[in-house]
Amino acid sequence: MATLPIFTAPTEPATMELYIAPAWLPGGHLQTIYTNLFITSPHADYRRERLELDDGDFLDFDWIDGNAIAPVVVLFHGLEGSSASYYAQSLMHSVKARGWNGVVAHFRGCSGEDNRLPRAYFAGDSAEIERILRHVKSRHPDAPLYAVGVSLGANAMLKWLGESGESAHSLVARAAAISAPLDLTAAGNALDQGFNRHIYTARFLSTLKTKALIKAEKFPGLLNVNAITAATTFREFDTLVTAQLHGFIDADDYWLKVSSKPLLKFIAVPTLVINAKNDPFLPASTLPSSAEASTAVTLEQPNTGGHAAFPTGPFPGNINWMPSRLMVFFSPVN
Repeated sequence: MATLPIFTAPTEPATMELYIAPAWLPGGHLQTIYTNLFITSPHADYRRERLELDDGDFLDFDWIDGNAIAPVVVLFHGLEGSSASYYAQSLMHSVKARGWNGVVAHFRGCSGEDNRLPRAYFAGDSAEIERILRHVKSRHPDAPLYAVGVSLGANAMLKWLGESGESAHSLVARAAAISAPLDLTAAGNALDQGFNRHIYTARFLSTLKTKALIKAEKFPGLLNVNAITAATTFREFDTLVTAQLHGFIDADDYWLKVSSKPLLKFIAVPTLVINAKNDPFLPASTLPSSAEASTAVTLEQPNTGGHAAFPTGPFPGNINWMPSRLMVFFSPVN
């Protein structure tokens, strides 16, 4: 049996070339699945902080503590992600190695404990993004804050950046979005078809439906239990649950209204947006061109990389490229 890959601390050159996948790991599906399941990430020794909210709910933050005045990197995780996700662990390891501060901000219901309200989290909750950023900034008011979003968290962060425009500078110095589903209609349709539906969507729905059924039991009459139990697509789930809990008509209304792609042209904070063209979650044909983004946005669209994966090195591989790329972007040469 092959030895699983061991994480090694990434080196951070002054500049980095566009990502290229290793020849031994071809295709977006393999790059996505192998990285998620078989590349070992480091263990991050987090300090948990709970923020009690005015609406009666709470948010959990997992911190990596560095120098008090050093930069702070805040990570918005992906769908059903957490501080234990491989990309969170690898980034926070790199942050700690540099002596910076890092924090994984859990969306409601993702920190290992159900949240208290009927609402949950969704891909366009820009108000929650600002709430989190304001809290993180209050903890380190004199340090530059760098925001990173992955997948769902990346879309929500980009939406907030676009809606906020110049005012985002008061909270964020730079931002980076990894594998954001910029066009949620295209992403939802892609995930509900063929291999994607039976592998990725089925896996996500196994935990999403469990959480939804717990809410249905806690708040009788709120959700259709039988329909949720039978759901096998994101379109069904987002109509029955996400739209129902967060004020949208149905999945189509939700996907259209929260997609971040139309807002890229309004972003004022320097922002790196990385999307692999072979990402199984988002067709390459829907990726934005430079004409669809502001001059503050840097689009990187490598041919390979999968979804939030970007493995590198000889077999059995590592996940050093992404944290290294982010550290380079967050350390501009003056």
